[in-house]
Amino acid sequence: MAVEANEIKKLRDRTGAGMMDCKRALQECGGDHEKAVEYLRIKGLAAAKKKAGRATGEGVIATYIHPGDKLGVMVEVNCETDFVARNREFRAFVKDIAMHIAAADPLAVASEDVPEDILEGERKIAAEQAREQGKPENIIERIVEGRLKKFVAENALLEQAFVKDPDKTVREYVEEAVARFGENVVVARFARFKLGE
Repeated sequence: MAVEANEIKKLRDRTGAGMMDCKRALQECGGDHEKAVEYLRIKGLAAAKKKAGRATGEGVIATYIHPGDKLGVMVEVNCETDFVARNREFRAFVKDIAMHIAAADPLAVASEDVPEDILEGERKIAAEQAREQGKPENIIERIVEGRLKKFVAENALLEQAFVKDPDKTVREYVEEAVARFGENVVVARFARFKLGE
């Protein structure tokens, strides 16, 4: 199937994927832009997993101060090259991550980084609530694990629904950035400051 150059450009502008990838996606999907976007996302996510192990020695530290100057965030996001780190799109991506942190107040970057003492406290609360509701002991452990999984999803940055697009997680937003920039991208750490806390 022949694909017109302006259609390829539209898809490229929308996804940030390479021209040849956009052409191939449109050909594979019969010119349907929605299917082509999905095709590229699937392909991009596969590419993101391949790049995940690569070293990230460059990057930026960005700040976000919420209007009113009572809430601020500092975040470090790493990438592979200085070329990407200086890219305006990459800096906008990092700023989006900082704004998300300000809005969603995560406890840690990834689920495995949530402090064990906090998890233990949540585990005790969930078990006690289940006992008070009269749940049998053999079911309490499953209830506790389910509540802990939900707690981690709500409090680990990468598992949270992205505030600018709640249909995707922050992890998916980062994976899209990996596909768009063509190199590994890692949210390394962050600090959130709120006046009086």
